[in-house]
Amino acid sequence: MAHLASESKREQFRRYLEKSGVLDTLTSVLVALYEEPEKPNNALDFIKLHLGAAGPEPADTEALRTELADLQQKCSELMEENKELRIKRQTKIPPYQKKRKKSIKGIMLMR
Repeated sequence: MAHLASESKREQFRRYLEKSGVLDTLTSVLVALYEEPEKPNNALDFIKLHLGAAGPEPADTEALRTELADLQQKCSELMEENKELRIKRQTKIPPYQKKRKKSIKGIMLMR
């Protein structure tokens, strides 16, 4: 009787995998690996890549998104600071001195 219950659970699980498309997906990835002319050194990496699991984990993705947002904010702040400093510098240097040529021993230099 226990053997029948175990067999029934296995059959239910097999149907579940088949219904959800897992068996077809695994089969197609394994066929692709089989048909690969030059077998990869790491078959597991090949399978992960073809299953789409080679990307970062969801926790890593969230951490990367947070870091990206922080860096974008920092970049905006630095761009604004740069703009303010350029304006400040332009107001301190009189316009006639900005591109005045200076000669040192026959060499023309631009300021």
